[in-house]
Amino acid sequence: MKDFLSPEISQQEQWQLVKQHLNYAYQNSPFYKQIFKENAIDISAIKNETDFRQIPITAKEDLQLHNLDFLAVDYTEVIDHVTTSGTLGNPVNFMLNEADLQRLTYNEYESFKIAGVTKNDVVQITTTLDRRFMAGMAYYLGLRKLGAGVIRTGSGLPGLQWDSIQRFKPKFLVAVPSFLLKLIDYARQNNIDYKNSSVKGVICIGESLLNENLEDSALRKRIRELWEIELFSTYASTEMATAFTECELHKGNHILPNLIYTEILDESGNPVENGEVGELVVTPLQVESMPLIRYATGDMLMKIEGNCNCGRSSARIGAVIGRKKQMLKIKGTSLYPQHIQEAMNALEISDYIIEAKNDEFGNDLVILKISEEVKLSPLEIQLKLRDQLQIKLEIQQISASALFQKKFPKESRKPIIFHDLRSI
Repeated sequence: MKDFLSPEISQQEQWQLVKQHLNYAYQNSPFYKQIFKENAIDISAIKNETDFRQIPITAKEDLQLHNLDFLAVDYTEVIDHVTTSGTLGNPVNFMLNEADLQRLTYNEYESFKIAGVTKNDVVQITTTLDRRFMAGMAYYLGLRKLGAGVIRTGSGLPGLQWDSIQRFKPKFLVAVPSFLLKLIDYARQNNIDYKNSSVKGVICIGESLLNENLEDSALRKRIRELWEIELFSTYASTEMATAFTECELHKGNHILPNLIYTEILDESGNPVENGEVGELVVTPLQVESMPLIRYATGDMLMKIEGNCNCGRSSARIGAVIGRKKQMLKIKGTSLYPQHIQEAMNALEISDYIIEAKNDEFGNDLVILKISEEVKLSPLEIQLKLRDQLQIKLEIQQISASALFQKKFPKESRKPIIFHDLRSI
């Protein structure tokens, strides 16, 4: 197994990793070799963060258009093929060699440790390990390195999940937070004493548990009111191959500076101040197969500096408040789909999707489509959302089956709540 520096590294040690990464990409990545040449960038002249920002941003479109140009190893070295989720477009191919899988293993090993998982615990993974999903395999590999027991149930199937919990007594689950509500509903309907089960904590993926003020989101509150378990938020993506994880204090997600170099930038490309929101730009370190430099995630989130009271010195990030390209402007009010989702969670409504279109004048038109089985009327929902968001949304009821098809398209491995139909 490859050796990795501790997450508690100094800025100087991290900068050495950045320099190594730049040299590796220049020597081995056709894409970056061309980028450095076109922009007359001398790697040896990059001495600090200001110099580093002279390197052009890498966008998702670059990965889509020049995918194989990012491959920095011989194709025969690739041992794992995965894709991104395709939330904002076609999925992007990603490839990993043995060293990358070892890095991925170490990443989740550290992530689980931040959440308090130990070698003495049993963990149930309620996400898919197939369907080209990088994270599912990463969880399994990280738990193996940690020495914890693992139950691989896969996604969905609440009955199987509860049968496994009762059989194997896991202390932790890895799960999408909203799926926990389905587990609770199933337990209630089948007289399962879920409150006294072995489960004490959940490593949560895919949905934020903090709001932009670093307070518990409506979803976290809703789950905790029903089931008093610890919920640990994580943030990650295929492109980053790195997890940002909450500790037990729940005041932001810890960065692993030995695995990733992060920038949080304003619209002009300059670093934001502590406590301000900007776009997360990442440079995953020690990646061999498809190294990235200054990759723009499109995610808008808060920068949190300073030591955490848990004792870790690494910086943290706040909740993702939205994706840069998904910002909505409704009659002078700017917001992200996540704001609407937070408000719907507060109303305890989960059967809906959000559609954004252009009206006849090219302005944003947002339609909230809800299941006919939702108990509140469209007018009641509209009024409650207006109180929370200070905007009036169009509400449409559709059948539960039609909603399911829109929310869970066959080609997607996760629910699609926001559907952006606006012209660019």
